[in-house]
Amino acid sequence: MKLLVCLGLLLIALESLSQTTINVVSEDNQPIPSVHISLYSKNGKHISTKLTNTLGILTFSNEETKGYQSFVAKIRFIGFKPLQSTLIAGKKYNFTLKESNVMLNQVVVTAQYSANSPEKAVHKIEIIGRKKIEAMAAVNLEDVLSNSLGIRISQDGVLGSGISLQGMSGQNVKILIDGIPVVGRLNGNVDLAQINLDNIERIEIVKGPLSVNYGTNALAGAINLITKKNPKDKFSVGASSYNESSGKYNLTGKIAFNKNKNDVVITGGRNYFDGWNDGDATFKNPKPYADSSRYKAWKPKEQYFGGIQLGRTIKGLGVKYKGDIFDEMVLNRGYPRAPYQETAFDDDYKTTRLDNALFINKKLKKNQSFDFLASYNHYKRIKNTYFTNLTNLDRILTLNSGDQDTSLFNQILSRGTYANQMDSSIFSYQIGYAINIQQAEGRRIEDKRKEQGDYALYGSTEINLNNLIVRPGIRYAYNTSYKTPLLPSLNLKYGKDKYTIRASYARGFRAPSLKELYFNFVDINHNVVGSSNLIAETSSNYNLTMAYNILHNDLIFKTELGGFYNNIKNQISLANVQGTQYTYVNVGSFQSLGGRFDFQMGYKHLKLNIGGTYIGRSNNINVADAPQFSYSPELRSSLLYEMKQKQLTFAVFYKYQGKLPRVVLDANENIKTNYIEDYHMADFTISKKMYKKQVVLSIGTKNIFNVKSIASSSTGGTHSSNGSSLAVGTGRTYFISLKINLNQWKSNSN
Repeated sequence: MKLLVCLGLLLIALESLSQTTINVVSEDNQPIPSVHISLYSKNGKHISTKLTNTLGILTFSNEETKGYQSFVAKIRFIGFKPLQSTLIAGKKYNFTLKESNVMLNQVVVTAQYSANSPEKAVHKIEIIGRKKIEAMAAVNLEDVLSNSLGIRISQDGVLGSGISLQGMSGQNVKILIDGIPVVGRLNGNVDLAQINLDNIERIEIVKGPLSVNYGTNALAGAINLITKKNPKDKFSVGASSYNESSGKYNLTGKIAFNKNKNDVVITGGRNYFDGWNDGDATFKNPKPYADSSRYKAWKPKEQYFGGIQLGRTIKGLGVKYKGDIFDEMVLNRGYPRAPYQETAFDDDYKTTRLDNALFINKKLKKNQSFDFLASYNHYKRIKNTYFTNLTNLDRILTLNSGDQDTSLFNQILSRGTYANQMDSSIFSYQIGYAINIQQAEGRRIEDKRKEQGDYALYGSTEINLNNLIVRPGIRYAYNTSYKTPLLPSLNLKYGKDKYTIRASYARGFRAPSLKELYFNFVDINHNVVGSSNLIAETSSNYNLTMAYNILHNDLIFKTELGGFYNNIKNQISLANVQGTQYTYVNVGSFQSLGGRFDFQMGYKHLKLNIGGTYIGRSNNINVADAPQFSYSPELRSSLLYEMKQKQLTFAVFYKYQGKLPRVVLDANENIKTNYIEDYHMADFTISKKMYKKQVVLSIGTKNIFNVKSIASSSTGGTHSSNGSSLAVGTGRTYFISLKINLNQWKSNSN
């Protein structure tokens, strides 16, 4: 028996010795997936070519190296300088790729069969990488999307920030973190300021329906935030602080371990904003006066958040658990009440998020993979109204039942995909399933609690015809609350030499929310009820982009032109049915169309980006003199310059948001134009890396043009100002940020 065990161990040892293992990472020690590694004999004969896995690792067996004891490895990946090295069979090698001066992007995973370069992806995917996030000194998702082309940010003092994409509102935009939808929509929007970016590696944006992959709410597109990869260091610790003159004081921390293929990452932090009114002092907390200054146009808020990430990789099987908690308090202090100014009504809005997710991925046979995720997401929002005595600050809950409210949403999600992708094969394919169960609880929900289940199967195939890739896809789902449409899609990509053309058609849909189906809010001031007869909104989307790239030594030019058209049917709206009663109904349609251009230039350590869009939104007014569409322009540019030797980075970001018109009818059926005026926003940042890049100091200014509010003839939301102006920013501000990241005891386990 002992002899057999010894022989088994000997065979395992001999097998491992016959394998050549290569680990590829970037300069910041992050694994690089999908790196092409080709082996050649010393006389130039090709032996084998493979791609690194999601951990940046690949293994050549003795059979794949065809018995050669030594060979030349050529390592190539777009955006990095190529490497060439002579290897000896049976040994392990670690390679670090250095960024090229003309680096564009890294890898994408959103709606892909496996991690891939964005140039090879069938979808047009915009990437906002970690470098840009840090150059913008962005704290949350709202900060970073403010400079993205075709995206418009709206503000609400209580509900937070919202978004529109391709002219469509935020309820048509799917926001995901590692492929898991973010829950807790208020008036159709997810508050972007509640999504912290401290542990986010990059943001991937797909403009156009991704309903085949992600189901409901992806009519306009999807925004997928990708968390940082597993740590490669045995131990690392980091902290960062951010202070802004408008009254923002943030502090975050991180500890990471890696040992024996096990890794642990613990993060946490606090974001604090003391509120802002025009005229407030900079870098100074306002005094707690009990007068009209207690009311803030931008509400004070405090956020606490934390998370843990556990991972383990064994023989190609990766298992990862993520757990996150978020807590926010927003204070809406009212004006002192006449006649004695001794009391006021105050609102507290407390939001809690709990997110849990399990990820499993496995490389099966050659070029085959299986990915599985399961998650539980909890969202709770409590609104309380208090009657406050300003002489002693005593507070009591008001007696009006409509002043107090609790909303609770739960989401249980399971999704699994199997993909077979071979570079040399004509056919590749992916099949998958998705189970999504949502629950809503609250006093204003019919019967206090409702549940909705969605069960879907989907699949697609890629047909590779030399320079042309054709990807048809389809999704079928069963929903417990409404009839779901069959969703087809077709993506085409043609690439030859310096040209790339992408075209797509896709059906999308937006499911009626539990609020729209079962809302019941009736009191002396309100009469709003849901409708269980609602059907899903459906859309047809057409996209076309053309790109032309020139790469010459240290100079790169990339030009893109594109256009889109969206047509939404059975749009869900709140309508007056009789008397004072309102309900949700499927009415009419909505259309948007637009064109865009994007120009990128990279020369050595200089990167310039200039882009613009012109988007039209349908007016839905059946009057002969009314135009069918109202158009709005948008311009965006950014300039980054790195002084490598001095470790200095200069960044400028600019965006022009054009005038947004809207045609309406007044009470006498006369055509009127409502509008939101145009405005300019610009930011400037200087960053300095010190102590072997372990300390980064950033200073800069935001909102250089000192924009605070803009003229508007309509309100921006339920809680927005009813005046003729719309809040946009807190004026020109200044910030300082310090990041410390200490990496010790480099791991050699891979």
